Amino acid sequence: MLLWQCLTPLLLFIYLQVCKAQECDEFTDLNLGHAFIGTDVDVRLLLYTRENVSCGHFMSHTNLSAQTQFNASRTTTFLVHGYRPTGSPPGWLQNIIEQLLARKDMNLIIVDWNYGAANVNYLKAVENTHKTADNLTAFVKMIQKHGISPSSIHMIGVSLGAHISGFVGASMNGSIGRITGLDAAGPMFTGKPADERLDHTDAQFVDVLHTDIDALGFRAPIGHIDFYANGGTDQPGCPKVIFAGGSYFKCDHQRSVFLYLESLKQTCVSRAFPCSSYQDFLDGSCVDCSQFGAAGCPAVGYDAVEWKDALLKLGQTKSYFSTNSASPFCTTNYKVDLLIWNKEMRWGYITVKLRKGENVAVASIEHSATKFQRFTETKLFAQFDKDIRSAVSMSLKFTTGNAFKPKYKLRVLRVRLTPVNSTEKPLCRYDLILEESKEVTFKPIPCEESDF
Repeated sequence: MLLWQCLTPLLLFIYLQVCKAQECDEFTDLNLGHAFIGTDVDVRLLLYTRENVSCGHFMSHTNLSAQTQFNASRTTTFLVHGYRPTGSPPGWLQNIIEQLLARKDMNLIIVDWNYGAANVNYLKAVENTHKTADNLTAFVKMIQKHGISPSSIHMIGVSLGAHISGFVGASMNGSIGRITGLDAAGPMFTGKPADERLDHTDAQFVDVLHTDIDALGFRAPIGHIDFYANGGTDQPGCPKVIFAGGSYFKCDHQRSVFLYLESLKQTCVSRAFPCSSYQDFLDGSCVDCSQFGAAGCPAVGYDAVEWKDALLKLGQTKSYFSTNSASPFCTTNYKVDLLIWNKEMRWGYITVKLRKGENVAVASIEHSATKFQRFTETKLFAQFDKDIRSAVSMSLKFTTGNAFKPKYKLRVLRVRLTPVNSTEKPLCRYDLILEESKEVTFKPIPCEESDF
């Protein structure tokens, strides 16, 4: 009994030490009260690795050797959030932690600057980005002294976090390996010189994803490659009226995060097409990506760095892609070429469907009316909501959008469907009559050699 009484305090001490060692440090959770009062900058760095995917460990700003979970042989990624007007943690945070670590064995450091970002006064939060960047720069310089090369660092910044990443990169003289900006904040940064915002000179490779350029995001290209989803403005599936509440204001802006998440999961790959304008992209004027060789058009998101060398040679590149309204967001792209017989010119819109079993993929080419002219090949760009390979049937529908005029017909001498970024051969069909607003279904066949 006496022995047990002596051992009990020792066992209790060991148990408490083990529990203490297993404690997790969590992202700062604030509320509207904090935001109304205003918060001063307090940067907390939380380390996640494959050994502790769901348990963050607080990192010392001055003593790297005390952080046993940090592995200097791995690359290091910093994730920097943006403005937090309600003070709550980002709802997507744990998801992106899990997906990043699933893709690569890394040191993932969450930069928690919620004290500083949580403020109803946006101007104060903008001011705090510089203080946060100074703090983070000091940390990067500290780990550099421990043998961590800046070129092995990837910084992912959301909204204001994109500019924080840029400030750090500029302070490191552009030696950071990569900076990814997810809809870099526009208000208070638009029109500012390069040293007062994220810029392509801030890292060896800068890729930027734009989803809300007409409101909360930054409009102009600022990276080595700038990806504009659906032109960078209204995102499919996001509310169009203010009565939708908070989602109306933040849905387009946050879509950048969810598109990036999908690129990590690799459930499907969105390809972007370098182009001078969104209209040219929709018109199919920019589907040639031969400048990138066998790799084809750049992938949006995490894997964009695979095109780094080609993009650095090309210079700053604007690129466009379309998405669906929900995950999977990626579309499948085809060129559709129509040759008609009608003597009189026709204007209208084309909807294409591909079928295989119960699966149906739809592409509505309706961004603007298309001119159809006799013996002149009309080139269209079709973006299908699903990827259906080796379709067994195809449908076409011609509409004019004018309910008060007589119904027209298109006599199609040939329709050719050519996949973009695929080695599949084109499919054709010959001599079809399209009555306005009536869907015509047929079996496509391999194109004749003269139609390639």
